[in-house]
Amino acid sequence: MHAFDVLGDPVRRRILELLADGEKSSGAVVAVIQREFGISQPAVSQHLRVLREAGFATVRAEGTRRLYSVDTRPLQEVDAWLERFRGFWTQRLDALGTELARGKRQRRLDERQARANPGRRTRSDAP
Repeated sequence: MHAFDVLGDPVRRRILELLADGEKSSGAVVAVIQREFGISQPAVSQHLRVLREAGFATVRAEGTRRLYSVDTRPLQEVDAWLERFRGFWTQRLDALGTELARGKRQRRLDERQARANPGRRTRSDAP
């Protein structure tokens, strides 16, 4: 199964998010996924199996418990594939950061002016 087929499913993405926080028992994963997605324990187990077989998760036995964790190798491959596309959004994200900073500065300036001149309209108050 292709990495993007695996990651395309919201349940599997959420499971990976849970595992990214550290090793989890299958029971702990099932409890969260059942609560958030309303799917059965066998369905969650199937998603865990897909993640394991695709190499995104590893499992180890500890007594009767099964403990799952993230295997980063497939994620590194996805990251390497995405690298060629980062240039498309890096400039846009930089520009967005600049605009957000500009807006914050303007709001601070407007707030100072409003405190200094109560009742006077500021740029952000303008229609």
